[in-house]
Amino acid sequence: MGRVAVMVAPLLFTLLLLVASRCAAAAPPRHGREWGWEEGEGEWRPEEEKEREGKGKERGMFVLDRLEKVVESEGGQVRVVRGQPWPPAAVVCREGLMHIGFITMEPKTLFVPQYLDSSITLFVHRGEVKVGYVYKDELVERKLKMGDVLHIDAGSTFYMINTGKGQRLQIICSIDASDSLGFGPPYLSFFLGGAGNPASVLAGFEPKTLAVAFNATYDELARVLLAQTRGPIVYYTAEPGSGGDEKRGQGINRRDARSRGARRGEAGAWRPGGRGEEDDEVGDDARPAWSWRELVNRFVGLGGSGAAEANRKGKKTGGAPKPFNLYDSKPGFRNAYGWTIAVDKHGYEPLKHSDIGVYLVNLTAGSMLAPHVNPRATEYGVVLGGEGTIQVVFPNGSLAMSAAVRAGDVFWIPRYFPFCQVAARDGPFEFFGFTTSARRNRPQFLVGASSVLRRMLGPEVAAGFGTREKDFRELVRAQEEALILPSFPETGKREKRGEKGKGEEHGKGKGRREREELLVIEQVTKE
Repeated sequence: MGRVAVMVAPLLFTLLLLVASRCAAAAPPRHGREWGWEEGEGEWRPEEEKEREGKGKERGMFVLDRLEKVVESEGGQVRVVRGQPWPPAAVVCREGLMHIGFITMEPKTLFVPQYLDSSITLFVHRGEVKVGYVYKDELVERKLKMGDVLHIDAGSTFYMINTGKGQRLQIICSIDASDSLGFGPPYLSFFLGGAGNPASVLAGFEPKTLAVAFNATYDELARVLLAQTRGPIVYYTAEPGSGGDEKRGQGINRRDARSRGARRGEAGAWRPGGRGEEDDEVGDDARPAWSWRELVNRFVGLGGSGAAEANRKGKKTGGAPKPFNLYDSKPGFRNAYGWTIAVDKHGYEPLKHSDIGVYLVNLTAGSMLAPHVNPRATEYGVVLGGEGTIQVVFPNGSLAMSAAVRAGDVFWIPRYFPFCQVAARDGPFEFFGFTTSARRNRPQFLVGASSVLRRMLGPEVAAGFGTREKDFRELVRAQEEALILPSFPETGKREKRGEKGKGEEHGKGKGRREREELLVIEQVTKE
């Protein structure tokens, strides 16, 4: 009996393995985290799966795939991917650290007035938006379109309105995390508007303090401060209780102010219902309708006479910098295989305040942004369209990551780490991102016609590789293109440079020689 049991046990184990393998094969494949774009043109898929089995391997240590929901509202949402320090254990050293935020707003919605503890730089990926913010103590309003970049300093109050007709607004933004503590939320929002969800920071003060500060009655304060909102992003058509833009910032007249001041002095406890002596003294018809804009304008001193209002309107777009549009800019580098745009503080002055840069790269199918190094900055990228591969190399010469990425994925490259981006063969590959320095980055390319090795051709470098100078020179000079390289055919034969490719980069003949002298990507705007 014992011998039979011993013989049957392996058979049962084998049968169990067969059944398990059959079940696994029959089960539908489970995809990893899916967020970013929804199925369909330009739609985001902001859904996160905590389990990432099924594909058999991790995404890669330099692909940021932890998406946090920061704002969830009836009119939209904000989700953030946290940046990482390098090395990962260096939580104390947070210089240059940033998070990447994704803002989605439905048509005709308002992101209520607020200020943040972090500087942000907005990039409009799709749609149109009106952004109002305080710049040097003046209200500035900018209408942004797809491709526009706008910087807002930490502590500067701002709001956003989706002005696109029937179009969902999609914004990608950098969030400066260098001054954050490294725990808790990615950033802190201090809302001026809202009651309960979100709560206005003004509502935290004692009622009598607010009545004195606003020179208002308790009923007037209650009508605004206790008005319920349905989250930070709400549907918006026209300003409640206002007559339009022509009445913006207009305060009450002096006679009303004196009467309110007298009543405020006689007022007792906080009575949010609006009943009592005040209603008997001044009827609702005699009291002008109030709005958040009027209340806040009075608090910050923007309300007043018609002359003051006219002066304020004249300064709406005063000395504030205009947005910078990436798609309207001339590429700093272009050839037959793609183009690049890089913007620093010389091209868009506000970037120097948060010390970041912005870039946009488009690669044709199968092409490669050559292996290179960023000597001045860490790079964060967001895939806007297509698919490709990101390869990163450790300082010891081993492969740190080779990860396939698609639209919506976020990746980052630590400063000094060699890396390259390769487009998939089935279509173009476009990615946008930020760098942690507003200075000219001056990337050092390791391969190609403008590479460091091409500049350093000689017996010393050949000896460093342990090879003959002739062989080394032949290898380094084999690639005729610079920066963005053509795909390598599946046949294994090197793709020859065509006549079309010769003249598209920076001219012919003499232009080619000048191009080889470049060691970096030319910037969009010269200093």
